[in-house]
Amino acid sequence: MKKDLLLIALFVATVALLAGTSSSGVVLNFAMMTLYACLMAQAWNLLGGYGGQFSFGHALFFGTGAYAQAIAQLQGHLDPWAALPLAILAAALVGLVCGALTFRYGLKGSYFALVTLAFAEVFRILALSVPFTGAGVGLMVPLKEGPGNMQFADRHGFVWLALGLVVPGLVLTAWLRHSRFGAWLQAVRDNEDAARAIGVDPFRVKLGAIVLSGAIMGAAGALYVQVFQYIDPGLAYGPTTSVEALVAAIVGGLGTLWGPVLGALALNLLAEGTRSLFGSLPGINMVIYGAVLIVIVMFAPRGVLGLGQSVRRLWSRAQPPSADAAREAARG
Repeated sequence: MKKDLLLIALFVATVALLAGTSSSGVVLNFAMMTLYACLMAQAWNLLGGYGGQFSFGHALFFGTGAYAQAIAQLQGHLDPWAALPLAILAAALVGLVCGALTFRYGLKGSYFALVTLAFAEVFRILALSVPFTGAGVGLMVPLKEGPGNMQFADRHGFVWLALGLVVPGLVLTAWLRHSRFGAWLQAVRDNEDAARAIGVDPFRVKLGAIVLSGAIMGAAGALYVQVFQYIDPGLAYGPTTSVEALVAAIVGGLGTLWGPVLGALALNLLAEGTRSLFGSLPGINMVIYGAVLIVIVMFAPRGVLGLGQSVRRLWSRAQPPSADAAREAARG
């Protein structure tokens, strides 16, 4: 745990140095969007990587956090700093309800993935229908620049805000790696029946994981609203957000502390390069994401963090068997 905390402190110092010394809007915007993508990947990794519960509908929690943040300001007349914990709590409660309904009936694997996707779609339709979400028009948060309103004149402030949300996620994941709850969660992921046999309650463990995952994703939704000052049902509950979260986690490395960070960094570098080369082709980023995901799953299932192991395994398979191995195979 101490080693993880030391690495987290080093990460904070690196980002702080970048934010403190750079005046380039491009660099700061890249840092902000990478941290935002990292936050979403952390949320998905906690449930999908450590818990083994692959979700296709994490936009459910993102959208809930985003709408709660916007509604609390526009209709509840709260300042954004007071609205933020409410947005996180709202997303966590949706995670609690979603988990209670799905895990109670033993849904897992592809069934769980499809149910989460269905939940997100139901919430998207509801957001299109009810007036307090702005229906199809969406909600726009008025511009009131100032730290007290969580709106900053340049990207420096938003980098600090995103970092302030990412670091608790890193600390939570580090705790999960070394805690009893984390051991239970990974036991349920590896073999649910065996975990139950040694006294672990899979339902409660998975329920706790989806609540924590939903809370982190809700924080990402609240951050989105403060940065872009607008949210609508398609942005909040659409599949694009869910895809970005799961791809970054898988590309970086599932069930690891730094996988979401590396995955978010790699995908944002890829997105910037793609935008420069194919900016006139709409939707090309999703095509590239899909292609990268296929390559990672096929040739580097451990993600960027496990790339060395994946290369060594592929290399060993490509090498012809040694003479000793050939003789042993002939004897057999």
